[in-house]
Amino acid sequence: MLTPKVELLTVTSNAEKLIEAAGRTSYLSFDKQGEDTEKRFIRMLIKSGHLSVLEHAYATFRISGASRSFTHQLVRHRLCSFIQQSQRYVDERNFNYIEPDSIKNNPEAHSVFIDFMEKAKAAYLKLNSLKIKKEDARYVLPNAVESQIVVSANFREWRHIIDLRGKPQSQWEFRRVAIEILKILKKHAPTVFGDFEIDEEKEIIKEV
Repeated sequence: MLTPKVELLTVTSNAEKLIEAAGRTSYLSFDKQGEDTEKRFIRMLIKSGHLSVLEHAYATFRISGASRSFTHQLVRHRLCSFIQQSQRYVDERNFNYIEPDSIKNNPEAHSVFIDFMEKAKAAYLKLNSLKIKKEDARYVLPNAVESQIVVSANFREWRHIIDLRGKPQSQWEFRRVAIEILKILKKHAPTVFGDFEIDEEKEIIKEV
């Protein structure tokens, strides 16, 4: 099974305590803060739909081993911030590519796919030999080309992405990324993301 690599670069320190401190500003109920009080407070916020308070905490991930097809979907989440590997400046003569399991496990489809990847690579090399700039030679590169991207978002947006992209109908590559992100965020903010459950067998995320 092909799974992109998800690496946490940074996350808000004491994120859940920060969320509680910010949220209690609405009620001026700072006197109610204590050990583990953030857990009940955050569960109350989520249950009542006051998710804007979660926007005070952030997490940044580096995602590699994923396709341009995946990153095209990811950047649609406009509340995130992105930095992506540039095909304009990076030489892609020896590009790696992502092959879907449905193609890899079908011998005839696999043959077609590999043949096309080799032709795309040959076309890129030919354009390179003709002194065509990388920014123009990249036009022959397929969506399967491996890319790397750094993405930052607040916890409210991460909840939205995880919920939307973890569903069974979501595209398989994005779903696997969402699962890996959720595993990491559960360690750093277990209450904020505690109502999401991973079904490893079905490779989906469920809200409980």
